[in-house]
Amino acid sequence: MNAASDDFRTYLTPDTPPAETFDDAEAAVERLITLYELAADFLTARFAETIAGEMPDAPCRAFYPEIRFTTSSFQRIDSRLSFGHVAQPGTYSTTVTRPDLFRNYLTQQIALLIANHEQPVTIRVSDTPMPVHFAVARAEMTVPQDGALGVPLRDLFDVPDLVITNDDIVNGTRTAFPDGSKPLAPFTAQRIDYSLARLAHYTATDPVWFQNHVLFTNYQFYIDEFEAYARRMLDDPDSGYVSFTGPGNVTITDGAGEMPQPGRLPQMPTYHLAREGQDGITLVNIGVGPSNAKTATDHVAVLRPHAWMMVGHCAGLRNSQSLGDFVLAHAYLREDHVLDDDLPIWVPIPALAEIQVALEEAVAELSELEGYDLKRVMRTGTVATIDNRNWELRDQSGPVQRLSQSRAVALDMESATIAANGYRFRVPYGTLLCVSDKPLHGELKLPGMATEFYRTQVSRHLMIGVRAMERLRAMPLERIHSRKLRSFEETAFL
Repeated sequence: MNAASDDFRTYLTPDTPPAETFDDAEAAVERLITLYELAADFLTARFAETIAGEMPDAPCRAFYPEIRFTTSSFQRIDSRLSFGHVAQPGTYSTTVTRPDLFRNYLTQQIALLIANHEQPVTIRVSDTPMPVHFAVARAEMTVPQDGALGVPLRDLFDVPDLVITNDDIVNGTRTAFPDGSKPLAPFTAQRIDYSLARLAHYTATDPVWFQNHVLFTNYQFYIDEFEAYARRMLDDPDSGYVSFTGPGNVTITDGAGEMPQPGRLPQMPTYHLAREGQDGITLVNIGVGPSNAKTATDHVAVLRPHAWMMVGHCAGLRNSQSLGDFVLAHAYLREDHVLDDDLPIWVPIPALAEIQVALEEAVAELSELEGYDLKRVMRTGTVATIDNRNWELRDQSGPVQRLSQSRAVALDMESATIAANGYRFRVPYGTLLCVSDKPLHGELKLPGMATEFYRTQVSRHLMIGVRAMERLRAMPLERIHSRKLRSFEETAFL
């Protein structure tokens, strides 16, 4: 244990190794894990002592590990790859949390950086303090409300700092850190820790269970179908799926396993059908509304999934549509407003070819229709997303005129938000909706509308989403992560 000082106080800090350079990505990640565990274990031990009544002699402080990379060359990198390299000479850095959880991601990104620039990375302790709330979370310890210890918590430990917990990097409003280095990754350690805690809270599952391919839905029927599919896959030795996890971190490894529901479901029930390497599928029931959609994607984004899609219900706007028809979004009318401050409304949200093709091929497979005949069950067009579920009760002349001018074929409350946040966070995105009502044509979403045909479509709809994700899983990562999602000067890490 060391004693370190700043301008105001002397702190107790853990003993840590000095900075070291690495030209091997796996060794670099191992050092990140060592530095992180030294810091987190130190804070956890000091916090446990404090809770037991043994007050420390001085405030306790530990720091996140950091990756630092410097290049002086303008060497041109393979322009086909949209990540894995920096744009120009300089020093780049990022703080790191939970390197055990992000081992595969960090190893891949560091290896690309080293290979593309033929320069090593430096792994060291950063100057960003680790909040005690995040450090003790691994040990499933809870930090009591401020004042419960008899002294202010902030007199003894660092707490989350909202000044440095933000989306400045992904929003393009931060181009350099105070020390002059440029961002190496889209999220800082404290921003990631914040989202890991929120994910555990909202989904009632540990972030370790999240898979690289994420489906979002707004209807419980999809969860029921997903569980039935998962059980079939666990009983199929050739499926590649190894476990199924739900709220409360209840996990089964065979189709007959018991999976009791918790006494109270979380706000966003989430289920994970896992494969080795986190290459399975996660399904999140985000509920209704753009606020929920933003909340879920704000936090899932730090896990750097390979793709996410919306598979939910919508209002069909064309008389030619029928209940149960599908809508493949190729554009979005954004009237959800929850992202206006982060992503201005004038920013276009392009359709991503790889996602669109995967979804269309999945619809063709499950419907057994091809080419022109596919139009019998699927319409491609603009999806409008609004923030007023009861928009039909207002004067319809304004909304209907905008919907008509935009050529919208469907309306919902989540899809544009999920797509826009995918664009903002550089996560490939897509939308396939199922028509559940036609309010402009007298078919409202009422209990009697749940026809047998419609219920059948829910099962088929979910399987289309699953099949599309399986197609994307088979693609090289560089194909999925399109340059459409990258700006002029991007972080090297995805």
